Amino acid sequence: MTDSQMLIEIAGLITDPAFHVARSIAEGLKETFSQEFLEPKIQPLLECEWNTYLCNKKRELRGEVWQYSSSLMCFLNGHLLGSEKDLVSWARNQWDYTFTQSEAFYVALTREYYTKHLQKTGHQFVFMEVEIAEEAAGRLLFELFSDVCPVTSKNFEALCTGEQGLSESGFPLCYKGSLFHRIVPNGWVQGGDISPEKRGDGGQSIYGPTFADETFAISHSKRGILGMANKGPHTNGSQFYITLQPTPWMDRTFVAFGQVVEGVDVLRRLEEAQTCNERPKYECKVAACGVLKL
Repeated sequence: MTDSQMLIEIAGLITDPAFHVARSIAEGLKETFSQEFLEPKIQPLLECEWNTYLCNKKRELRGEVWQYSSSLMCFLNGHLLGSEKDLVSWARNQWDYTFTQSEAFYVALTREYYTKHLQKTGHQFVFMEVEIAEEAAGRLLFELFSDVCPVTSKNFEALCTGEQGLSESGFPLCYKGSLFHRIVPNGWVQGGDISPEKRGDGGQSIYGPTFADETFAISHSKRGILGMANKGPHTNGSQFYITLQPTPWMDRTFVAFGQVVEGVDVLRRLEEAQTCNERPKYECKVAACGVLKL
C-alpha cells in the first residue's frame, strides 16, 4: 500500500440492501480509479455475526459509536466513515462518483448474494418459528455443521422436517409443538422434548431412543452454539440446547453440532422469559420448523 492509495473496508449485515449499496460503491471506485484504490475488503455477516461484530466495535471505538444504529460500517484507511449514506456522499463529493440503481435491483441482489453465501458453506440450514406466550416471536435459523457431525445434524434436521413419521411408541418425531422447557440464566436455553407429556425429561432420536456421542470437535466458544442435551455419555435423543455465552466446560461432555445464525431478538426474548425453577412461566413453543430452501 502506497501513501496515496486508499483502502475501503465494509462490514455489514448481508441481508440488508444497504450493505450491497456500499459494496457496489467500493467496488465501483476501485474499478474506476484503479491506481488510487486498493482492492476493497468486504465482510458480509449473518445476523448473529453482525451483532457480535457491532458489539466489539462499540467497545473498541467507544465515543459516538455507542449510538451507532446502521446495519453496516464503512472504513476509510482504518477510520470509520459511517454508513452507506456516508460512503455515497464521500464518493460523490471527493471523486464525483455515483452509482445509482433502483431499490428493486438491490433487493434482488441482496437475495441472490445471501443465497449464494449460505450455499457456499456446504452446510444445511434449518429454522424454527417460535411463539412466546401464544404470540409470534420470530424465527431462529440454525447452521448445521453436517460435514463435522453428519449423524447428529441429520437427526436434528429430520426432527425439524418430521420426515421420519412416528416413533415406535406412536408420537411424531418432530419438533413442531414442542417447548423450550428450561432456561438457565447465563447458561443456555433447552428444548426438544417431543414426547406427548412435554415435561422436559423425554424425547427420542430418529435412530431409536438414543444415539452415541459423535464428536466433541465443535467448541462451545460463544453465544448461540447448538448442541445435544444428554443424561450421560451416548444418550443423545431429541433434546437440544442453545448457549447464551461461551460454556467451554461443556466441550468434552456435550456434542455441539451447529450455531444460530439469525434470530438475535428471538434468543434474547427466550433468555428473558420469566421462570420458576428454570422452567418458563408461559409456553415458549416451536410453532413451525423445517429446512431452509435455498
